[in-house]
Amino acid sequence: MIALFDTDVVLDLFLDRQPFAEAAALMFSKVEEGKIQGYVSATTITTIYYLATKTIGVRKAKWATRKLLSLLEVASVDRAVLEGALEGKFKDFEDGVISEAACHIKANVIVTRNVRDFKTSPVPAHSPSEMLKILKAV
Repeated sequence: MIALFDTDVVLDLFLDRQPFAEAAALMFSKVEEGKIQGYVSATTITTIYYLATKTIGVRKAKWATRKLLSLLEVASVDRAVLEGALEGKFKDFEDGVISEAACHIKANVIVTRNVRDFKTSPVPAHSPSEMLKILKAV
């Protein structure tokens, strides 16, 4: 299964945002175990790094970003992804970019806490908690 992680889920883990951090950590453990192939979009990496430096400092942000890059693949954000997001039906451009990036890597799912924001995505979206239930049933 190929899963693209939305920015909010990565931030939940990095910043230990409660009560969401535990489900995010469990999802990332599924990647470490090889049960799912995890991706983030290239824009997520830059956003995460910027926000993390403001919260945990540059040194820890670099360490966390390196850890993230060692664990997950990066879905490209190129002209095709950006143009697709502009043409899409998303209210939020960033969500459109995530959806398009997920399409380009042929993801099976987008893992996000903002499932309702991805109603128009061709790639289904599930929360980390929902994904854990799905993975347990498989």
